[in-house]
Amino acid sequence: MSIEETIKDQIKSHPILIYMKGNPNQPQCGFSAKSTQILMECGQKFAYVDILSNPDIRSNLPAVSDWPTFPQLFVDGELVGGCDIITEMFESGELKQLLDSSAAKREEA
Repeated sequence: MSIEETIKDQIKSHPILIYMKGNPNQPQCGFSAKSTQILMECGQKFAYVDILSNPDIRSNLPAVSDWPTFPQLFVDGELVGGCDIITEMFESGELKQLLDSSAAKREEA
């Protein structure tokens, strides 16, 4: 499986997935820390990929997602965006609605 296929499989396999530097308990940059804190406050389980320990993913994800920076949040296979967008959506209440809707779809299935 190519690295691009691996990335696409990760995105498809995890309803809420963040590519970040470090992990939610020990983020390695301020943007990753802020983004994961917001996700935790929204109350839905999410998966993560540490791009620092996966350099192939770090170098190839921007081409797959067409987004140049990290972190990158995906919900139901779609790119939501990075820290600024995550923060704006959280402040407006839109992010919690999106994550709760994603969780509700899985409960119905």
